[in-house]
Amino acid sequence: MSGLLLRRLLQTPLIVLAVYTITFLLAWALPGSAVISDEGRQPPAAVLEAMEAQYNLDNQWVFYWQYLSDATGASWLGTKLSGGTWPAERPMLDFGPSLRHADWRVNEIIVGTLPVSVALGLSAITIALVVGVAVGVIGALKPNSWIDITTLSIALVGISLPSFLTGTALLLLFPVLLGVGRVAGWGTVGDMVLPALTLSLPFAAYIARLTRMGMIDVLGADYIRTARAKGLPERVVILRHALKNAFLPVLSYLGPATAFAMTGSFVIEMVFNVPGIGQHFVSAVLTKDLFLIMGIVLIYSTMLVLLNLIVDLLYGWVDPRIGAGSG
Repeated sequence: MSGLLLRRLLQTPLIVLAVYTITFLLAWALPGSAVISDEGRQPPAAVLEAMEAQYNLDNQWVFYWQYLSDATGASWLGTKLSGGTWPAERPMLDFGPSLRHADWRVNEIIVGTLPVSVALGLSAITIALVVGVAVGVIGALKPNSWIDITTLSIALVGISLPSFLTGTALLLLFPVLLGVGRVAGWGTVGDMVLPALTLSLPFAAYIARLTRMGMIDVLGADYIRTARAKGLPERVVILRHALKNAFLPVLSYLGPATAFAMTGSFVIEMVFNVPGIGQHFVSAVLTKDLFLIMGIVLIYSTMLVLLNLIVDLLYGWVDPRIGAGSG
């Protein structure tokens, strides 16, 4: 297990660097200029050149390396080692200024909006995990029954239905028709219920399918028959013996699913007017706010890699044979 942890920790910066490089090339290729206003008014050529030089937008690779140094703390460390003074207004990990939000730095935007997206994503994953595992176990215990067919059909609808359509339907049903909740409110626990439920449905459907398939395979294993022959209660057989091993595919899926739920919920955030990081990312892409694009992508990719690392470690805890084989 220690060997696995060391390898993954060494791989983490390389993976994040690859994501950063690919995103940078795509973002730089976006049409338009980040220093021209939304109304399309272009400043004089001399002013435009000065603004681009100020933010290193006049040189692709200078921007690439300078931003990478600032965002990873290399610039801060270099300044300290050389005996220089780091500006008090700049954090150690500096994601730069937002080109579209006056007087705002990317760090401030991330700090103010990422917790909202994280809370929404964790709530959605929690709902998806509880519902998905329960539905999958029920379907596996009665395969090909009407209960199993019904749960599979609901799971298929949950995977296929677009989130914006589900969210709109829930808004029309609860706040508009039933008067339960607010259409575009945020600030209370109740305001999180509908967005989290909408975001959880595709994940719950996929978890249900993974749990069902895993449980069907495990329930036919010899050790399950042995446990039943010993007279163990069915509840103990299902929860303690079968579900633990059937949960491995779900555990593997939870890493990227959790990262996506926490940072990739921009459709849900726009439908329910949730002040999360997703809305800012969409706006940054549309306006070519390079600093904001790169900052959000670095945060997202780091979260994704670390969550996958946590899943790998949990794999070894659930099934010690995996940890022993990787050490």
